[in-house]
Amino acid sequence: MEPVNLFDLATRQSQWLAVRQSAIASNIANANTPGYTANDVEPFEKVLDRTAVTLAATEAGHLGAEKTNAGFNVKPDEATGSIMPSKNTVVVENELMKAGEVRRSFELNTAIVKAFHTMMMMAVKS
Repeated sequence: MEPVNLFDLATRQSQWLAVRQSAIASNIANANTPGYTANDVEPFEKVLDRTAVTLAATEAGHLGAEKTNAGFNVKPDEATGSIMPSKNTVVVENELMKAGEVRRSFELNTAIVKAFHTMMMMAVKS
């Protein structure tokens, strides 16, 4: 059985979410570090834009495409609030909201994969 692109996409998103959660945790841990600049990961949509979908050649006359490596760029976050006198740009409330977004995205990702897996198993058993 050939791998399903949805599973690859879900894997890629969960890797991206893990990197983003790590960046958020680092921001919160350094909330009181003088001169620390908050970091965030580029949006997942930009990662998808750089990732080519791999075509599978099932016939000799089919054209193929090369798969690209899309990395996750952690970049300084744009300062949305006031900068502290210590030049620290971390706003704990914003970081906690981002952490909640990551948690919800993990839950949605898991639910979609579980539903797709159940659907695939039902199709195979039929």
